Amino acid sequence: MRRKEKEITKKEEIEKILKQSHVCRLAMVDEDKPYLVPMNFGYSDGCLFFHCAKQGRKIDLIKKNPNICFEVDELIRLKKASLACDWGIDFKSVIGSGKAQFLEDSKEKKNALNIIMSQYSDRSFEYPDEMLEKTLVIKVVIDEMTGKQS
Repeated sequence: MRRKEKEITKKEEIEKILKQSHVCRLAMVDEDKPYLVPMNFGYSDGCLFFHCAKQGRKIDLIKKNPNICFEVDELIRLKKASLACDWGIDFKSVIGSGKAQFLEDSKEKKNALNIIMSQYSDRSFEYPDEMLEKTLVIKVVIDEMTGKQS
């Protein structure tokens, strides 16, 4: 990181940003071009979890290359000023990379869906078998991540 004074080095602080965020941007490689999608997600124990339909571009890309990059951020405050160069944003963000895998086991899928739902709600949920069958769950084991704040 170029600006070391902006780096968040404590794992607990990085995980707090992940747990407070509502959208995770998941980046994949499509031949020689990047492909990025915003997704709902859950974070637990060094892993990200996503759910989606069983077909689509991101699924095809992950099957070809499971290496992904991700980003979450938290906008704290927009700083306005009279001069354009004095404007800014107070923010916190996390960027990382890892390997994606598809969860097939119903018990693993339910656990992952509970992690995702706990990102947004304190309630507990049931997942009917017919819905589980239609849902693909992606687990990303995080290899590395960094935090930044301004």
